[in-house]
Amino acid sequence: MKQQNSIPVSKVARATQFVKTGVKIGGNYVKHYTKKMIDPSLSREELHEDNAADIYDALSNLKGSALKVAQMMSMDKNILPRAYVDKFTMSQYSAPPLSGPLVVKTFRKYFGKSPQEMYDSFSMEAANAASIGQVHRASKDGQNLAVKVQYPGVADSVASDLKMVKPMAVSLLQLNEADIDRYMGEVESKLLEETDYELELRRSVEISKACAHIPDLFFAKYYPELSCKKILTMGWLEGMHLKDFLKTEPSQEVRNRIGQALWDFYDLQIHHLRQVHADPHPGNFLMRADGTLGVIDFGCVKVIPDFFYDNYFRLINFDTLDDDKLTREIFLNLEFITPTDSPRDQAFFSDLFTRMIRMLGEPFDRPSFDFSNDAYFNSVYDFAEELTKIPELKNSKVARGSQDGLYVNRTYFGLYSMLNELRAEVVTNKPDWLVSQKLRAELA
Repeated sequence: MKQQNSIPVSKVARATQFVKTGVKIGGNYVKHYTKKMIDPSLSREELHEDNAADIYDALSNLKGSALKVAQMMSMDKNILPRAYVDKFTMSQYSAPPLSGPLVVKTFRKYFGKSPQEMYDSFSMEAANAASIGQVHRASKDGQNLAVKVQYPGVADSVASDLKMVKPMAVSLLQLNEADIDRYMGEVESKLLEETDYELELRRSVEISKACAHIPDLFFAKYYPELSCKKILTMGWLEGMHLKDFLKTEPSQEVRNRIGQALWDFYDLQIHHLRQVHADPHPGNFLMRADGTLGVIDFGCVKVIPDFFYDNYFRLINFDTLDDDKLTREIFLNLEFITPTDSPRDQAFFSDLFTRMIRMLGEPFDRPSFDFSNDAYFNSVYDFAEELTKIPELKNSKVARGSQDGLYVNRTYFGLYSMLNELRAEVVTNKPDWLVSQKLRAELA
């Protein structure tokens, strides 16, 4: 894979990259419509492929928050053409890596030493490269290590990058300005946290320790003495990413074991720790033939406020939805509806979000759920597509839904998508937190 010798870090240099990409996309449209004049039956597939390639090339060279948006959109398979999903998925673990001299420069800046002086061995070729940083193999005192090195200038460019990527997100996601503004605000705060590897180190140790007892999960050991704000050292974990793992044709039993470990991992974080590994894409998990699952990268962690948790998960108990008064109260608390909505709008949005909750909460409403059920996922994708065409949502000047829900919803969407790809059946109905929700409802 071709290496990068530099990353544009100034606002002007990064803005120039966005402008150049816009010009290329404009050229792609001209080329497409010229061909269509000759062949009216021509589909937009080639246009999507050309645009996806140009956008990905630009974002992968910029890295940081710009590339992270592509990564997040690659998870939303229901709202992007296939060409964008296929290309943007590469950002999860296959972005162009930085060259060796830039890696050495980062070590000298933060440790005053080269990586060769700090480790017994250090591979200058990146093993994986994603949106915020890249990973190198190393060893010390007989231990195989993974060393994550952050790209230069990532933290400083978050706010300006998101402003520049906003028009692209509005166009591709087909959302209104109010939704995008709220979405970008939450994304910016999380991206800034992801650039702090000292914070990631603390969260990695805390969450992996709390989840260590869950069957079939394994975690890395972390090395604070070899870590700093821009460099993170952990034990090297062996395993395969989902795409490569599925090529080995694992048995249904193994798929189910890994799926159960995934579900239990998220169940414990959300309902007991009240903070969650909110980046459930395939690049952050390693799977083994024996049915075990390794978890890496705790950079994106969503802390769930009690007020949001109490309201959000009361809705997953479908008995709540049968109580119109209680449902309306929760919908107001979660900002699905607002006090300034007309009675007609309140009724419209209440019906819309009730449908959505019943659909997305279906896995919780039974002892186990078969995530290979494509009919279920097709109905979810069809509903999501329907949402993009509803005038009341597209033209609304009010963002619907609590900002805290953005990463919680993203977490469940990513989890559901991975379980669907695994074709796993898992036990989903957890009596402990369901009883807790009923008790909370009775006490309210």
